[in-house]
Amino acid sequence: MCESNLIANFYTNMKKILLSAVLLLSVFVLRAQQKDEGNVVKVGDMVPDFKVQMFDGKEVNVADLRGKVVLVNFWATWCPSCIQELAVVQKEIIDKFKDKEFVFLPISREDPYEKIAAFRKDRGHNFPMGMDPNRKIYSKFATVTIPRNYVVNKEGKIVYMEKGYTKELLNEMVREIEKLLQ
Repeated sequence: MCESNLIANFYTNMKKILLSAVLLLSVFVLRAQQKDEGNVVKVGDMVPDFKVQMFDGKEVNVADLRGKVVLVNFWATWCPSCIQELAVVQKEIIDKFKDKEFVFLPISREDPYEKIAAFRKDRGHNFPMGMDPNRKIYSKFATVTIPRNYVVNKEGKIVYMEKGYTKELLNEMVREIEKLLQ
């Protein structure tokens, strides 16, 4: 009788351990699936339609950019990673692709005109910048986290996207743009 109780306890404990392992594995799988948490669009989607008011007062309609490779970049004046990224885009992206069928379209998320003006002056940025003070455009792409970048091919399809900034991510994005412009 004692031996059968030990065996029964062993199987009961094993069931508990296996159930715990399955639950733990499920949590890891769900987290892995949420890796791109916050994205509304995905690679392969057509770029959402939008018009953006530019800092200089002009308006850009993304539909008018078909036939060009477009890098849509969401940023904010208060975001440290965005500041780092914007500090290198003139040399690493704008100048590199200036004679190509390419448009860099940085869009400030939530910043008012005055903050963008001060930011541009303080940082010495002269390139065009779009403004999305109410997140209307950003919400078509994502719900959280900046900087975010979306590379759109000449047909208007999102072919690459990333969030955050590192030199390695920037280099990877540049290589994707180069492939599209060949």
